[in-house]
Amino acid sequence: MAQATGQPQGVGARIHELRALRGYSLRELAQRAHVSKSMLSDVERGERHPSEQVIAAVAKALHVSVPVLHGQPYIEQLRRDQLDQLIAPLSNALDDWDIPSANDVPPPRPLPEIEATVRRIYRLRSAGRFGDLARALPGTLAELSYAVLDASPGERERFCWLQSEAALGGFSVAYKLGYLDLARLSLARMAAAAAQSGDPRQVAVERLKRAQLSANGPAIEMGLRLVNRALADLDDDRTPETRAVRGGLMLKGVQLYALTGQGDESDTWLAEAHGLARDLGETDHYGMVFGPTNVGQHGVAAAGDRDEHGLALERADGVHPPEGYSPLRTGQFLVDRARSQALTARPEDALASLLRAREVTPEQTRYHPSTRETVGTLLRARRPSAELREYALWSGV
Repeated sequence: MAQATGQPQGVGARIHELRALRGYSLRELAQRAHVSKSMLSDVERGERHPSEQVIAAVAKALHVSVPVLHGQPYIEQLRRDQLDQLIAPLSNALDDWDIPSANDVPPPRPLPEIEATVRRIYRLRSAGRFGDLARALPGTLAELSYAVLDASPGERERFCWLQSEAALGGFSVAYKLGYLDLARLSLARMAAAAAQSGDPRQVAVERLKRAQLSANGPAIEMGLRLVNRALADLDDDRTPETRAVRGGLMLKGVQLYALTGQGDESDTWLAEAHGLARDLGETDHYGMVFGPTNVGQHGVAAAGDRDEHGLALERADGVHPPEGYSPLRTGQFLVDRARSQALTARPEDALASLLRAREVTPEQTRYHPSTRETVGTLLRARRPSAELREYALWSGV
């Protein structure tokens, strides 16, 4: 566990060490990563939390993987949680996507039974139960691959739709645990299935998730293009399902514009999303969980990404997840709030938010990069309490 030594820890320290090994000056690395020198300096000193997009850009410039920079996929914790052994079967199932099954493999179950399994996968994804999700996916993906190849014309689109949903589950596991190459493979499989599902909303969701993986610098512009193209292609048919997906795309734009420093553009998209959410209410279509609460959460995160942490906390005061709200989204909100609380000298509040996030979505919180960075900030800012030391040990700091 890192101690409160007063020296930078975590991502910033690893960037500094690798920059020295490569012989890059601060200015040279900033230019290679397409980030500002002052921001990179703040990150290295531990005075600023880099976004996942910034981390990806710096990792590319340093010729290392993202996991090297922020310690993911936290292999020791994954082993203790027995999650590391679940990645290979998932990867194999995605590799074997369109290969016909062997003759001794039983035929797929009837469509209603497979639909029930995919609904369970959706519930596990929404709850952030990544271990259970990873266990359920390989067999389901294999069965769906067989079903799509063998489906009648009348059922093929529906099986492709289910296959797209299952691949999205694979993305969630891989992305949250830090296996970004596997996350990209999952989205490639999702794109192939969504295109044959007869559902333009699934195509839009895949583009949204691909935009989520976009890095800082030139690549983040690609993410914005993906979002704008998805909105242009997904006609507003006024149904709640379509409007929820369109709302989710708007919120991804809010995030990406904030990360590029275009605060006015981010706020414009946020205002548009607020208007749509007021009309639509709280929804849970296609995993978007779009509605007033989610829009409020994105306002908090966007302000934090722009280092406007006072504004982030003002916005957080107005966010009150309703009863039965998505645990995954609630946990993300608490982690985002903790980041801003830690960076505005509210250590007790920050730790309370992190503790609550652990209760709501333990796996997501444990493997979230912002959790580690926030805990590192708290350790450096004060003499750690026993509770903070325990949390740091649990989160692998």
